[in-house]
Amino acid sequence: MQVVRQCSASASRAAGGFLRNQTDMSLLPSRRGATCSRDLSSESGPLSSRKCGVQKSGEWTSAAHMSIASLSVARGLFTQQMETLTHDSLIRRAVSVVTDSSSTFLSQTTLALIDALTHYSKAVHTRIAVQRRYLASVGKLTSSEEDSHKQAINAMRAEVTYRLEECKRFESSWINAVNLCKMAAEAANTSGAEQASITVRTNIQVAQSQVEEARRVSADAEKKLAETKVEEIQRMAEYAASFDDEEHEVHEAYLRED
Repeated sequence: MQVVRQCSASASRAAGGFLRNQTDMSLLPSRRGATCSRDLSSESGPLSSRKCGVQKSGEWTSAAHMSIASLSVARGLFTQQMETLTHDSLIRRAVSVVTDSSSTFLSQTTLALIDALTHYSKAVHTRIAVQRRYLASVGKLTSSEEDSHKQAINAMRAEVTYRLEECKRFESSWINAVNLCKMAAEAANTSGAEQASITVRTNIQVAQSQVEEARRVSADAEKKLAETKVEEIQRMAEYAASFDDEEHEVHEAYLRED
């Protein structure tokens, strides 16, 4: 029992000493803070600026940590994007640009060619109308009226020639656009951009059908113009024959009078 009591007393003294040491350690920061406060209040501005410098240093440290974190996130995103930009993907993007550009070129040249063919057909029909009016009035016009009709016919001939040259010029550009679109579609197909290739081929088919319709209209106008030329030859031959008959009849009447 005596040994137990001695052990209990020793333990109590050790526990008390540990608690006192803990209390002294807990009071140490407050004492240091009080000492620093007295020192700072007793001294002038440079120490105050040091205190502010310590506080700002902490803020800068936090900002630096945030910047490093942001850079880490940006680096991760950039690395992820670089991983997706493979050679195949870059080629497909370039092919998409080529197909879009060639389709725009085809669209513009198609519109220009159709417009030129339309104006050409109108000019041909106008020439046909002017020429038929002249043929219907051959032998019934005065010299001034006949000259006016011939001038109108010559003007329409020049207009038809100009429109035909314009059609040839735009048709050359349109053919180049079609060939370019075909090459772009083939390049898109081989590079894996199947949808772009299908779109370009569809655009080619639509453009070709539209141009063929405009060509059909102009071909019909040219056919009618050819028929009008045949009518003109026949009518002028008939007029010349009638004129010769009249001269022959006048000559025979003159001889009978003699």
